Amino acid sequence: MVDDPGPLLALLPAEGALAWMHGSDGIVGWGQSAEFHTSGPDRFAEADTWWSRLAASAATHDEVQCPGTGLVAFGTFTFADHDGGSMLVVPEIVVGRRGDTTWITTISTSITAPPALSQTAAPDAPAGTAFSDGSVNGAAWQAIVAQGVRHIEAGELDKIVLARDINADFAESLDVRWPLAQLASEYPNCWTFHIDGFFGATPEMLVRLERGLVLSRVLAGTIRRTGDDEHDLALAGSLARSSKDREEHEYAVRSVADALAPHCTSMNVPESPYVLHLPNVMHLATDVTGVINDDATALTLAASLHPSAAVGGTPTDKAVSLIAELERMSRGRYAGPVGWIGASGDGEWGIGLRSAQIEDGGNRVRLFAGCGIVADSVPIDELAESNAKLIPVRDALTPPE
Repeated sequence: MVDDPGPLLALLPAEGALAWMHGSDGIVGWGQSAEFHTSGPDRFAEADTWWSRLAASAATHDEVQCPGTGLVAFGTFTFADHDGGSMLVVPEIVVGRRGDTTWITTISTSITAPPALSQTAAPDAPAGTAFSDGSVNGAAWQAIVAQGVRHIEAGELDKIVLARDINADFAESLDVRWPLAQLASEYPNCWTFHIDGFFGATPEMLVRLERGLVLSRVLAGTIRRTGDDEHDLALAGSLARSSKDREEHEYAVRSVADALAPHCTSMNVPESPYVLHLPNVMHLATDVTGVINDDATALTLAASLHPSAAVGGTPTDKAVSLIAELERMSRGRYAGPVGWIGASGDGEWGIGLRSAQIEDGGNRVRLFAGCGIVADSVPIDELAESNAKLIPVRDALTPPE
């Protein structure tokens, strides 16, 4: 254990920064001890095998014994099987905090002393941010949503999640530490992350595995906040009663429960969702929990769960195939698992939502948002919802006046 070094994100260097933060707790890292790249339908299994072999060969001295201590790898995986970009990264230095406990881990092929921790210079704000349409404009995306609704009305599927992107261009290369700090400050109830240029603040925990207990937080069904507390309370009530949103949510919960069931001796699936309040939107949310009955790792469970109905649709295979046909863009890592895994197999994998990918050497960022489409979906309303979901990263990339 070490003395509290202050905000963990403020320790990160400009290059090679890794982050997984929830409020003031989490882990950050830098440097690179090992790295594994993979792609294709077996990318999760290949990464899990590589990690298991690496962890088995490592000599670990862990005095703290908290989730995130000892040997860890940060990871990010693509949404689609055919996209490249899935990877695990083992840093040289990890600094973590859980409650009142703070630690530092060094990972090396030789015995090294841990570095002295100090806050780095504050990152520069984004320069000359200019937003523009991505793969399609708003009108074209509404037409894509209408196509999705027609497929649902034809009885081909019950739900499809359709995403869109927008671009942010900068006069100078972006320092990702700036938007990370903004996201962590504005959205402390989300998991703020950065791995290999992919960053964001996701509200959705795909799976957490800790000492045999598993949790998956399902979010589906969204309404935009107005900033008026009384009005927002009424909106939360309407969201909880909305048949359209409840239907969308039930599909997502069922897909998660079905995926986890083979790995669990017991499960708790609440009958009704609660409303999760975030600064920009409110979601219907359900926490599915269980007790593991096999030797599944957090990464094994993430593979079983991905893609859930919350980011794909129902039935999933049909929805994912239709997404590739309709969306007219590559999602890359958007809506794929992102998080970390420890040597024991425990870890946390969120869904890469409210996220963006740095491109063009840092001079461009692609921002993503998606919406669950069911039979009652109205294209213009879905466009407004997607705009609301773009707000966190969009605001984080907008320099102060």
